[in-house]
Amino acid sequence: MLRRLHPNQPDSFDFTPANLDWAKAQITKYPEGRQASAIIPLLWRAQEQEGWLSRPAIEKVAEMLDMAYIRALEVATFYFMFQLQPTGSIANIQVCGTTTCMICGAEDLVSVCKDRIAAQPHTVSTDGKFTWEEVECLGACSNAPMVQIGKDYYEDLTAEKFAWILDELSAGRVPTPGPQNGRFASNPLHERTTLSDGDIVEPVNGSLGMAQDLDDTVKRIDGTEAPILTPWLNRSEKPRSARADGKPVSSRMGKAPVPKPVIAEKVAEKAPETAPATPAHAPAETAPVEAQRPAALDGPREGGADDLKRIKGVGPKMETLCNSLGFYHFDQIAAWTPSEIAWVDDNLAGFKGRVTRDNWVEQAKLLASGEETEFSKRVDKGGVY
Repeated sequence: MLRRLHPNQPDSFDFTPANLDWAKAQITKYPEGRQASAIIPLLWRAQEQEGWLSRPAIEKVAEMLDMAYIRALEVATFYFMFQLQPTGSIANIQVCGTTTCMICGAEDLVSVCKDRIAAQPHTVSTDGKFTWEEVECLGACSNAPMVQIGKDYYEDLTAEKFAWILDELSAGRVPTPGPQNGRFASNPLHERTTLSDGDIVEPVNGSLGMAQDLDDTVKRIDGTEAPILTPWLNRSEKPRSARADGKPVSSRMGKAPVPKPVIAEKVAEKAPETAPATPAHAPAETAPVEAQRPAALDGPREGGADDLKRIKGVGPKMETLCNSLGFYHFDQIAAWTPSEIAWVDDNLAGFKGRVTRDNWVEQAKLLASGEETEFSKRVDKGGVY
């Protein structure tokens, strides 16, 4: 397929402040002279920001990485994940058209796209919300036919169900991704024939649940999702080994290893004198909090335990863990102090930071008082696994 830049281009491109901080942090992963290695993540971030890759965006990334424009253009035009034309404001629909999906009804899905979005692929719908394209195998053959929308797969589709999904997305609602015929993952749709009830564990789609917890479905990345972490900047250099004759070990190209100065220091040198010495993305130093165990219960109160899964960030596994620590009710979590949160964090067995990140205490206060959160509403409607 011939891939060309769109004939209508914007006058300029700039990363948002949050995305610019993110991009600069990615560049620091690579040693001096090798910044071009960050080309794909930076192009992807530009596409996430705008929905597609314009020529000014490609050239801006090339300038940031000290690359010739043509080198950045080569990358952008080579990989089909980069959209070189405007896309819908909500999503670009990718319809799998390879053998299994085609046999199972992909042509019907394409007809829906032509009828509901645009007659030709890579054309923005009249309402500006969608574009579509037919793509090669997306690897969900057992759930054919299927489409990818944003970051998610919608599988086991019919033309009617696909049209409904487009209606929901257009209205600002996000249907639950995955199979649309009632089965779990790629399990058989009908009654089991091989395993007894005693062998069955209730299925949980962990990745889907987390995506919904984070509202990370059709939403594009905008740089505000989480703190920008650069642990590699604080990592001490491992001593390089030497040959028996004492000379440094050369690279595969026969050259001595390139030292790894931190590029962030060069960025700081060019910054105004009023700029803080600490990078904007560095976490602020805070005094350590002494951990103290919160009040716990031996079991739920009369009437039964609260459904802690109504708290964003608490899934079935996390709820079981909380119960094992003696926490069964919203009002218990709502009363946690910073020192008690520190104790809980230390005892969450691999989930350290979850309490603060998802703001359990504030959510629990609302739920304990009988109010709802946006997330708890979705749980009550069955929209979260």
